[in-house]
Amino acid sequence: MRSALDNPFSPGSDTVPDIWAGRTEQLSDWRDVIRPRRLAGLPERGRTVLGEPGLGKSSLVRRIAQEAAATGDWVTPQLRIPSGADPLKLVASAILRLADEAGLPSSREKRIAETLARVQAVAASGISLTLHKKDGPEPYTVLSGLLVEVGRAAIVRGNVALIHIDEVQNITDESALSQLLIALGDALTHEESVTVPGGARLNRSLPLAVYLTGLPDFEDMAGARKGATFARRFKTTTLTALDDDDIEAALQVFVLSGWEVPDGNGGVGRIRMEPDAAAAVVELCRGEPFLFQLAGERAWYAGTGDTITREHVLNGWRTARSEAIAHVERILARLPKRESEFVQAMAELPAHERSLTRIAKKAGYVKATDAGPTSQRLDTVRGIIGRGTLYTFRHRAVEAYLTGSWPNLD
Repeated sequence: MRSALDNPFSPGSDTVPDIWAGRTEQLSDWRDVIRPRRLAGLPERGRTVLGEPGLGKSSLVRRIAQEAAATGDWVTPQLRIPSGADPLKLVASAILRLADEAGLPSSREKRIAETLARVQAVAASGISLTLHKKDGPEPYTVLSGLLVEVGRAAIVRGNVALIHIDEVQNITDESALSQLLIALGDALTHEESVTVPGGARLNRSLPLAVYLTGLPDFEDMAGARKGATFARRFKTTTLTALDDDDIEAALQVFVLSGWEVPDGNGGVGRIRMEPDAAAAVVELCRGEPFLFQLAGERAWYAGTGDTITREHVLNGWRTARSEAIAHVERILARLPKRESEFVQAMAELPAHERSLTRIAKKAGYVKATDAGPTSQRLDTVRGIIGRGTLYTFRHRAVEAYLTGSWPNLD
């Protein structure tokens, strides 16, 4: 009954898996804060979701975008920024599609027609409009202007326009990054004068929502270099590993009732998972969304019957070990030298001895305070460790890899 066509697990950054685990805080933030406030005309910052590879940043916002589209909101596709690409071109093209969905191209207003023409020029030339000193406004002003027009149309329609820009750490051109952030920020903070029942006039924010997703490196590029303006306009969340309870809850459908699949005879069958098998998945993935999907996928393929056993999970994991190792090693390879040395020194100490003083000494620092900035970045920017009287690993797959035999089963 189990086949590739009905496998609900999907490891990969560009998918929203059928078996979803955790991230309830971020999902609730969209449902209960961002969308209702923006619809009501109240100000609300954009969201920046950062984290190490495999933590489900893109999948999270893609799920939010799916929910938004299902309720009738206008949503851009996931705008992945390739390294070296001109982000203004990509974003301009996406905003033009939103404008088309909002019906703006059919408008007879001269102002809108001129704005559309200018944004089409940005979509064709991008940041080079600025570099070549073309006549007319800067690209960021016309992008912001069209977003404002989309927002005005959304007020009339009674929905939200959501923009999702992914892999933002790849925007290495400071001029392009500055123009993009200012364009998005200006549209988010724009206030429109509207008439309310009774004839009174008041200012309201536009129903626009912006999500930026990427690696923690973006914090330096946008937060430190752009300063307080970026912080005022975007709220940053750094994702860390899931709690085991979140993964257990995601697998309960298998344990209690089974996952529905076609039975091959025109009916419906159910694939169940033994409690020991679910516990093995939780233990192996260490709270990593990517590794959770990977372990589930391989367990599914390790047999063909209607019950996934612990043996299936372990046999499937044996085929995934090299991918799990590569996943963690990519994270470690991204760390600058000082951060890497700090993490290695911390891993070499027993858990009850992981104070800053002992870690700093192990890493070769003269004074414990010298290691402070490094530990702070590993905590607040990367989400790999947690600081306290005793330091802990928040990235539990990194800890397991550095301190034990994981991902080997022995």
